[in-house]
Amino acid sequence: MREIGDGNVLLDVEGHRADVVLNRPEKRNAMNQALLRDLRQALEEVDATDGVRVMTLSGKGSVFCAGMDLEMMRERGEEDAEGLDVGLNDVTHYIEDMDVVSVASIKRGAIAGAFELVLPVDFRLISRDAKYGVIEVTLGIFPSGGATQRLPRLVGLSKAKEIVLSGEFVDPEEAREIGLVHEVVDDPEAIDERAREYADDLAENAPLGMAAARGLLNSALDVPLDEGLAHESAMGERLTETDDYTEGFTARIEGREPEFEGR
Repeated sequence: MREIGDGNVLLDVEGHRADVVLNRPEKRNAMNQALLRDLRQALEEVDATDGVRVMTLSGKGSVFCAGMDLEMMRERGEEDAEGLDVGLNDVTHYIEDMDVVSVASIKRGAIAGAFELVLPVDFRLISRDAKYGVIEVTLGIFPSGGATQRLPRLVGLSKAKEIVLSGEFVDPEEAREIGLVHEVVDDPEAIDERAREYADDLAENAPLGMAAARGLLNSALDVPLDEGLAHESAMGERLTETDDYTEGFTARIEGREPEFEGR
């Protein structure tokens, strides 16, 4: 793995998978300005790297991410500063708009801003012992990194209100039952490897098809049904002209695994 920017994020590419790792273990990977800047740079590199189809997002050390750096947040309040050079919303919007599919490894904790960081990630895996929730209302603020907007789209308005306004942690098993996470992993020491396996399985699918489907799914609740169906039909027609379309059906007829090349 190599360091990105000031070293607050690590990046490694193996085959069709990129692994992005938050690298402030001594601070439980709490997000400060430097980490957010390095994370944005890492995401840009992943998105620009040919052949990468999936990305994992994890944290070095014992915890995925403890949220925003409390010292930085206190200083912002005292100075009444306007925003950050690179803010959490800059990062989450970028994750949402990337062409690659993403998998988050939520080891032992994703609190407040960290909870919001993984909301736009496509697949979320969580360890059974994780502290997981938005606690901003207990800190004198409110969640402004996407929880009030993305969370209702994932779990419904009523459940989102319960999670946000209570400020309580969500039990990992309940999170799976309501569709907030996709898998609960018993052993926290095994979750990062499980996330990589999960990502590798996804990488075997046709990358153009995944990218197209991901984009349309992300916009599905923001456009009228007829408009969304028209976009879906047009994209389907476009993909029939690709080599991957031919390879997929040829492989099925020949009884072998397809070898997609993303063209």
